[in-house]
Amino acid sequence: MMNGLATLPRLHGSIEEKGSLADFIWFRTGGPAEYLVRPKDVDDLAGFLRDLDPSVPVLPVGVGSNLIVRDGGVAGVVVRLPKAMAKVVVEPGNRIRAGAAAMGISVASAARDAGIAGLEFLRGIPGTVGGAVRMNAGAYGREASDILIECTLVLRDGRIETWEADRLGYSYRHSELPQGCVVVEALFEGAPGDSAVIGAEMDRIAAEREASQPLRSRTGGSTFKNPDDDKAWRLIDEAGCRGLTRGAAQVSEKHCNFLLNLGGATSADIEALGEDVRARVKEKSGITLDWEIQRIGVKR
Repeated sequence: MMNGLATLPRLHGSIEEKGSLADFIWFRTGGPAEYLVRPKDVDDLAGFLRDLDPSVPVLPVGVGSNLIVRDGGVAGVVVRLPKAMAKVVVEPGNRIRAGAAAMGISVASAARDAGIAGLEFLRGIPGTVGGAVRMNAGAYGREASDILIECTLVLRDGRIETWEADRLGYSYRHSELPQGCVVVEALFEGAPGDSAVIGAEMDRIAAEREASQPLRSRTGGSTFKNPDDDKAWRLIDEAGCRGLTRGAAQVSEKHCNFLLNLGGATSADIEALGEDVRARVKEKSGITLDWEIQRIGVKR
């Protein structure tokens, strides 16, 4: 742990000691960030990271739609980008430039309005552009690596660099972005399309999500990665885990690759329930499910 605000570099944005993460992450659970940092802009973030003691861990968090924050909280600095870094701009060549704080639906909607096809799947990803780029988020047969041209990063030492997509080492729900760097912008490319057709596909995706996923619950999105040639939800269901509980945490009955906070669950309850599911699936099918949800911080 660090020794107070006096040790942190200057920031034009805000720094909150013991900043609550449970206030905004989807599960609404978990301990605080040692320091919750909200920079004013890219240059503010770059200067702060440049002057921050290199031993201090840095973790960017968007809206926490795919995150378990453990009950003991997160040591070091958690960076949350401001709304000012959520701009979405249409560029020539069927391209869209988006700030990392922009939501997937904002990018998909801008593409629709500009007649750019191929980005509709972002309507089904409930996180930010930064999170989508970092974890190669995907849905409905497409993923970030299919549309990303380049992204702009602030590296842990404060350098601002633009990386082409092939430098990110993408694989399924994974990138090789360096530890402690923060994605601040992304450039996506689609193809010419008809706005009405694009809009209809986005509506279909929205309706399908509404019908099949517990969108109005405290959840963390898709919990486990799909194994090769199978679906995590099918394996979980087959292992008898639909509706399984641990404390006030439950495997969703609507979509059993989603875990729920029924109200009053701790992060420990949620994570332990996930491990219960993994153990049962392993016993039933011999397959070890890998977590898709990122688990951060320390256990209490």
